[in-house]
Amino acid sequence: MTERRALRELLTLVLALGVAAGTLTLAQAAGPTKIKFTLDWKIQGLHAWYYWAKAKGYFKDENLDVTIDQGEGSAATVTRIMSGAYDAGFGDINAIIQNAATKPDDAPVMVYMIYNKTPFALLSKADGPIKTLKNLEGSKLASPSGSASLKLLPLLAKQNGIDYSKISILQVSPALQEQMLLQGQVDSIAVFAATSYLNLVSLKVDPDKDFRWNFYSDAGLDLYSNGVMVSQKLLKEHPEAVKGLLRAINRSIKETVQAPDAAIDLLATEEPLIKKDIEKRRLTYVYNNFINTPEVGDLGLGELDQKRLTSAISTIVTSFELPRTPKPDDVFNDTFLPAKPDRMPPTIAP
Repeated sequence: MTERRALRELLTLVLALGVAAGTLTLAQAAGPTKIKFTLDWKIQGLHAWYYWAKAKGYFKDENLDVTIDQGEGSAATVTRIMSGAYDAGFGDINAIIQNAATKPDDAPVMVYMIYNKTPFALLSKADGPIKTLKNLEGSKLASPSGSASLKLLPLLAKQNGIDYSKISILQVSPALQEQMLLQGQVDSIAVFAATSYLNLVSLKVDPDKDFRWNFYSDAGLDLYSNGVMVSQKLLKEHPEAVKGLLRAINRSIKETVQAPDAAIDLLATEEPLIKKDIEKRRLTYVYNNFINTPEVGDLGLGELDQKRLTSAISTIVTSFELPRTPKPDDVFNDTFLPAKPDRMPPTIAP
């Protein structure tokens, strides 16, 4: 009986190993998981880590075939994924909240927070008519239609007692907004500081002395901002691919901020028209001002504070009078993050 039992156990083990090998063979035969990834904007220094991960083979190492396309605004990333055109992207968590409240079955889910502090701001000339936010009433303001800063402007107005209907809104091309402000065609622009600050530097003006910055975070909106989001379909059907995507991006963020010259040189092979000195400065400016915050020092890259997220969801739902309040898990899922020791942010010079 003992010999028969041992024989049965041996046969069971052999069969199990055969099934496992067959499964592995099938997975290898299926090839890498294809992921279409959309940026929030045109290629800039703050996108260097995505191209670094691709060029260094980090996506390939995770059995992923990632295609990266330029974007049309951080809020537009959400609608691109909801349409099915993209599987993942870099975009605004506040747009996820709004869509999770109205279209919970279609809204993407944030899986890795990048901008712990929101770069949303209203930009005006230091010698212009906008001295306080109240001066927006009766003024002209320009912004691209897909900009999250524009999408959140009604909320900013409501939070600060401003009559939004009295603001004249012009929807313009991203390439024109700073020039329109400089030329006096508009009084202010709703911007993403990560982009506009360095755009002003490239236009040979001083972004600190010549302009007034009204950051949304200083005006009552303590919100999170952009991060990596994925479709619910990708989350459910390819969870290991999501984990691999985040491992590759997390590794690349840490490497690129510590080697900005090499990162920008690599980025220039994707977009030869970039100004390397500007994009290197943009990379370090964004990391030091919006990514590497005290909260990130405690929680690690990619993670966020659940109480702060819950408060942000409540603010968005109340201000936009949304029909339901999404649960934090409907908006952000941290179960795909790399281990915390792997996510601790490096410190770099300003």
